[in-house]
Amino acid sequence: MIWNTHEFIWLDWVIIAVGILAVAWAVYHSIQKHKRSQQGADSEDYLFGKGEPWYIIGAAIFAANIGSEHLVGLAGTGAKAGVGMAHWEMQGWMILILGWLFVPFYQLMNVKLGKIITMPDFLKNRYTPATGSWLSIITLVAYVLTKVSVTAFTGGIFMESLLGLPFWYGAIGLIVLTGLFTVFGGMKGVMTLSAIQTPILIIGSFLVLFLGLSALGHGSIADGWTAMIDYSKTLGVGKDGVAYGTNHLFHFETGDPLYDEYPGFWVFVGASIIGLWYWATDQHIVQRVLGQQKGEPSDIVMKRARRGTIAAGYFKLLPVFMFLIPGMIAAALAARPDSGFTLENPDTAFGSMVKFVLPAGVKGIVTIGFISALVASLAAFFNSCATLFTEDFYKPMFKGKSEARYVLVGRIATMVVVLLGMIWIPVMMSLGSLYDYLQGIQSLLAPAMVAVFVLGIFSRKITPKAGEFGMIGGFFIGMMRLLTNIFTNTGKNEMTGWFWESTRWFWHTNWLIFEIWLLAFIVIMMYVVSYFTPKPSAQQIEDITFTSDYKTLIRKSWNKWDVIASLGVVLACALFYMYFW
Repeated sequence: MIWNTHEFIWLDWVIIAVGILAVAWAVYHSIQKHKRSQQGADSEDYLFGKGEPWYIIGAAIFAANIGSEHLVGLAGTGAKAGVGMAHWEMQGWMILILGWLFVPFYQLMNVKLGKIITMPDFLKNRYTPATGSWLSIITLVAYVLTKVSVTAFTGGIFMESLLGLPFWYGAIGLIVLTGLFTVFGGMKGVMTLSAIQTPILIIGSFLVLFLGLSALGHGSIADGWTAMIDYSKTLGVGKDGVAYGTNHLFHFETGDPLYDEYPGFWVFVGASIIGLWYWATDQHIVQRVLGQQKGEPSDIVMKRARRGTIAAGYFKLLPVFMFLIPGMIAAALAARPDSGFTLENPDTAFGSMVKFVLPAGVKGIVTIGFISALVASLAAFFNSCATLFTEDFYKPMFKGKSEARYVLVGRIATMVVVLLGMIWIPVMMSLGSLYDYLQGIQSLLAPAMVAVFVLGIFSRKITPKAGEFGMIGGFFIGMMRLLTNIFTNTGKNEMTGWFWESTRWFWHTNWLIFEIWLLAFIVIMMYVVSYFTPKPSAQQIEDITFTSDYKTLIRKSWNKWDVIASLGVVLACALFYMYFW
């Protein structure tokens, strides 16, 4: 048997088939065991999960973030632009903000309302019902048009590059499989699958990394790393003929071809705004830390959630090395004629590397982890959509229904999201670079979310109407910018006419700088509106005010080891920035 073949052989296919069946059985067994212990259907259990251990929470947060856009888009970006996109991935420190600052507020609201909240719940209580409803609408639309569709689309590309499946078979098959999994598995299924696939995904990706470096370095990993860095220094040639390189995070020179995409230090600020929205306020992520057992003490809930975010912070250090660096290796290998490796499309970099460097049998095992990762990530989006619809629309309108009915409605909502995601895929195919499109959409949505949540929690002066104005106004400004992006090819086209010339500052400004100014505008607008609208009620202020007893609970929820572990995440991020500055 040829163990070092660069293609899948019968052994890999057998391992994939047996592995998928084994994973399906393990998830089914876990769900059935959990159902028996719960003795019946429970909508909160289906949507949120109940009291998972901290390491499972950390794995679930990590798995929810890792999707096919990483396997395809991040590796492809690494092949094309080096480490520039690492700003969006080296954000383990940002997840700590969720655990240390936001979780206590969310748990406080859980205690006062007597139920597990969604993010719209928080805004409805802090601001107005319309503010929370708008968040639900915006989030559902964003999930369907970006998260679900992009994940499925890039999943189709990945399946095509790795397994040779036709694109539509892979994309539609992934959506249907994930939809069925989410409908019958709920959050418990997502959590179980996350725990299974995370170690396989990490080990498999690092095998690709090290074996890829070894291939590039003629058997030496260290020489491979040096060769990759040396090759990246020859890229990024500007109009002046200078090679600015793709081996650094910050591009300060205007002659650098990557300056327009990642302008100077603004890229770090812009990526942090998106990160704060995604890691601390997005239902898709926050849902993983809100589960708890009935009657469980708040300090235990916070301790478990915080340690879960710390674990996720360490996990989040890995994707750059799991996906982006292998993309850079693929580009360097393809540039070396004697390597035998070819790369026609950068988006196929990771799948091509898996086939090229992994031995027979191992390809099959690693592929199981990758397929599980795709399903877990997409299932997390589906589950969040079901949660938002059930908790924020159906339950308020149809109170007093049975728990089985609420579970059923959540499942129906999931199937609707599946259908909409499938319908939107052909549209996504005509919109150019999907990974850039995804980040662009997030840069237009994030400022309003960040302003409304941060000011709502940390400022008692912000009025309910100010939050409503910030959410709705910020969303519509972002959508106006999106429309101009469509007409102007994201500001790249030269537009003529009075309208386009007079609004050039709006549609031509770099997307990251526009995001920063949009956030500043929304914050100022919310303070101005607060001067002219009624103050928050005493209850609304109380909802974000910690009593002395609650402060004591918070203090009991952490110890010095939590602090030391958190500082380790921050230090690792800082060292990465120092190396790739």
